[in-house]
Amino acid sequence: SFAYFTIKDRLPQILTRVIDTLHRHKNEFFEEHGEKGVEAEKRAISFLSKLRNELQTDKPVTPLEDELPDAALWNQYLDYQRNLPNGNGEPSWFQSPWLYVECYMYRRIHAALAQNPPIDSFDVFKEGKAQNFFESQEAVIALCTYFQELLKNIKDLDEKQLQEELFKLLQVSLWGNKCDLSFSAGEDRSQKSSPLQSLENMVPYILVNDMEKVWSLLLNAKKNRTERGNVRVDIILDNAGFELVSDLVLADFLLSSKLADEVYFHGKSIPWYVSDTTKHDFNWTIKQLGSANHMWMSRCGINWEGNLKKGVWVFRDHMFWTLPHDFSSMSEVASDLYAELQKSNLLLFKGDLNYRKLTGDRKWEYSVPFHQALNKFHPAPLCSLRTLKSDTQVGLKPGQGEQIQASEPEWMVSGKYGVVQFDAGL
Repeated sequence: SFAYFTIKDRLPQILTRVIDTLHRHKNEFFEEHGEKGVEAEKRAISFLSKLRNELQTDKPVTPLEDELPDAALWNQYLDYQRNLPNGNGEPSWFQSPWLYVECYMYRRIHAALAQNPPIDSFDVFKEGKAQNFFESQEAVIALCTYFQELLKNIKDLDEKQLQEELFKLLQVSLWGNKCDLSFSAGEDRSQKSSPLQSLENMVPYILVNDMEKVWSLLLNAKKNRTERGNVRVDIILDNAGFELVSDLVLADFLLSSKLADEVYFHGKSIPWYVSDTTKHDFNWTIKQLGSANHMWMSRCGINWEGNLKKGVWVFRDHMFWTLPHDFSSMSEVASDLYAELQKSNLLLFKGDLNYRKLTGDRKWEYSVPFHQALNKFHPAPLCSLRTLKSDTQVGLKPGQGEQIQASEPEWMVSGKYGVVQFDAGL
């Protein structure tokens, strides 16, 4: 399965890159922290080499030994895996659910640094995320330029035109999800060309297209806003770099078109899956845009700083997003986060990992309804914007998946197909 290939090849590659990154920063650690920095770097590397060995030799998964706030939840989850009635007793790297061991690896990478001050706040994936951002400059400029031109006459657009623009920006945000560094084991996957030119040609690759449902939900919320107060949209972010910019443009459009009054962004509280967005990445990206020497890029960045200051944009992180649990257990494990999401009119879940956690990462029949696969996770109406990079997919028409499978065996993992999949909730 794709899971096997991931654990066997991709994850060791990612660990090797992390070790290499630490090694390359040795002098920097020395300049900043003296011998202590170098000692910490050595300890972190030895911790990570041991981890890589455990993974490659299919050793049992061990409890976390650090004092970080989420360690107890991880260790409880390990016990839960040990006691599964159909499990093998002792979870090991190749004998456990893919989602679990993959998340576990990233949590152990975090522990390798967190337990080794003074380099404990170093993000081993930061360079790759920054590189992805800079190598996507042309696409970022094209998108910012398009958007700033759109803003000039957004007040004059009628409903039909607003709908067209929403659909365009939803698709840019969807296909922005192709730029995923964990998927390519950290190889460059930046967005080189203008993301707007190819949208028409990509429509046939959207296997479930519920954009109409998203539009009518937002339109109704806008028309009934007097009764409910503010219309709130939450975006559960995936990758930094170009994808994040596409999400920010979408969020700005929602505000500027009055389809939403406030947007909450949810990111990761620790470096995660190579390119996932942390608070640092979020703020850094907006600063980069604001100080860019391109008029429309800097206009976007400055406006977005303003949205954060005014409180119409809010960034939140929560440790639940970096636990191994699927979202159906959120109401139990993180009832505060679940209650927060219930305040939203629409939740937009970006990317493949969020989709796996929404659907429990199971090998569903393709035609199982999305609502059923969500397993009672319904804090608010939600929509998944996801390009397929793992072998879980639900909500297809009968025969649709089998038909593609016949001509393209790799369709579920190639990133070529996408879904804009909506669930109205209860």
